[in-house]
Amino acid sequence: MEISDVKELLNKGEKVDIECKESDSKLSKSIWETYSSFANTSGGYIFLGIKEDKKKKLPEERFQIQGIKNYDVQVKAFWDTVNSNKVNKNILKDEDVQIVTIPSTALAVVSIHVPRADYNNRPVFINENPYTGTFKRNHEGDYHASEDEINAMLRDQKSEGNDGIVLEHYGMEDIDLETLGHYRTMFQNNNPDHVWNQEDNKQFLTMLGGYKKDRSKNIEGLTIAGLLMFGKGIAIRDRFSNLMMDYRDESHATDDMRWSDRVTYDGTWENNLFNFFMKVSPKLSADLKKPFVLDNQQRVDDTPIHKAIREAFVNMIIHSDYLLDSGTLKILKKQDEFIFTNPGSLKLSVEEIFKGGNSKSRNPAMQLMLRMVGFGDNAGSGIPTILNTWKEADWVEPNLYEDTHLNQVTLTLKTWATWTESVEELQNSIVYLPSISEESMTAMKNALSIYNLGISPEVRANLTQVAVAVSNAMKTVNHLDFSGLYEAVSRFAEVSKMVQPASENARKLAALISDELKISIESANKSANSDEKSANNSADSNKESADVMVALNKRQTQILTIMEDGREYTTEAIAGIIGLKGPRTRQLMNELVELGKVESLGTTKDRRYRKK
Repeated sequence: MEISDVKELLNKGEKVDIECKESDSKLSKSIWETYSSFANTSGGYIFLGIKEDKKKKLPEERFQIQGIKNYDVQVKAFWDTVNSNKVNKNILKDEDVQIVTIPSTALAVVSIHVPRADYNNRPVFINENPYTGTFKRNHEGDYHASEDEINAMLRDQKSEGNDGIVLEHYGMEDIDLETLGHYRTMFQNNNPDHVWNQEDNKQFLTMLGGYKKDRSKNIEGLTIAGLLMFGKGIAIRDRFSNLMMDYRDESHATDDMRWSDRVTYDGTWENNLFNFFMKVSPKLSADLKKPFVLDNQQRVDDTPIHKAIREAFVNMIIHSDYLLDSGTLKILKKQDEFIFTNPGSLKLSVEEIFKGGNSKSRNPAMQLMLRMVGFGDNAGSGIPTILNTWKEADWVEPNLYEDTHLNQVTLTLKTWATWTESVEELQNSIVYLPSISEESMTAMKNALSIYNLGISPEVRANLTQVAVAVSNAMKTVNHLDFSGLYEAVSRFAEVSKMVQPASENARKLAALISDELKISIESANKSANSDEKSANNSADSNKESADVMVALNKRQTQILTIMEDGREYTTEAIAGIIGLKGPRTRQLMNELVELGKVESLGTTKDRRYRKK
């Protein structure tokens, strides 16, 4: 590593994964809190010899590379301490600590890369006490992990998972026989010759890991898996009072109706996990296209996309941490995406999970129960299966995001064509001009987001050309040169006639934009022919721009009012609260960032906002 590499990390780092210490004469004492926090969260870099002013935003103002003279002494002190009882585990390799000399000086910066610790090594703590010396990391810096977070890390060390724990005082009387009967019928259909089919309910559950005897405690009863999968709702709520299951279909949401369908506890069904899974699975895939395929003269309604959606659902169930103080298994179905959120953290890094082949399920008994009736692939292949399916469909790569502050994991599956990802920044950059109605500009953004399910490669190539043309044309919008934009949108209207299933919507949007742009072009041409008219038009334009800014200010005020101090929000979360489309909300958030009212965190794919 060279000093240029350090500067590059400082410039593009998310700041949550970078900590700078001046350490001008001796090793900073707070370095060990950061060592613990990085190891227990997502890893990061500690730089010794750099002064940081966290009140500054621009990297060149925020970071001052000063260097240290006795860097060799401090490196030795670091290694001596990390191998002592100051910390419970040394998770570093030699190459994780590097001395980066500053050219033309006798000074150097010390770079310490702290990786995310393996699940069986967490928590990493200091001063010999996990409950006082365990730290985690957020955008505010290092913070003491809560007792609940520490207990979750200690549980994750167990290779056998969590759902085999015996729940004292919970027995077969707490099982919903109708749910179990439904499951056993499916089990027999999938495994007609299996010896377990001959067992009574108690023994059958025992073989699946739903009922167990704990010899060390001399107790027996339902396990967490048995109760949550097949239990009566009242028994589940007695033991897991803070756990919720919630599915919402927002694919046809309007200003007056936030969702068109919802499955949550309402007293009409036994709200165990198996019932939730069986009720929601068909709803998730109900609107997906089903090609006519025959197998042994029987129509096959399943497709790789259907299977991938179910795989995401299974993945959510088997990786949830049901022993946290609170948590919700939440599924949102939107017009062009599916969002699965579950309580817990990632036992492995996102890179390892995407790679596959190394499954570390928290709930292996639940995984077995679902696999035995045909749901869920082999261990470690769930996410890779989803990735491959999305790649085959030419959709943008799924996003797996871990919120270490809220202790939840979210998998987002967008049914967007890959080229729409390249114009996402274009959507953000579209400005609202007085000569174009807000409705039309919103329509333009929506038109750019139309996905290409079932589109041929030829049409997809045409759409890509249109996206590039629109992008180029938008560069001249501020100068009121609409000819290029009008041409691009006209091409979009023609190409959209071939697009299914959104062709009607696409043509409608394109026609609306085209009409508005025609008016804008005529207006611009007339203004160019007369200085007096140009001046009048300019005055009118300024007046309308001011009116637009007043409207924007109202929206900005609304957003700032609902944002709580210290809390991070996604664009989707803000949009859902204020009732606007995602692209329009993203535009407003960018404006608030430019005004210095809101801070932007993370990369484009997982961007979050926090009020300053």
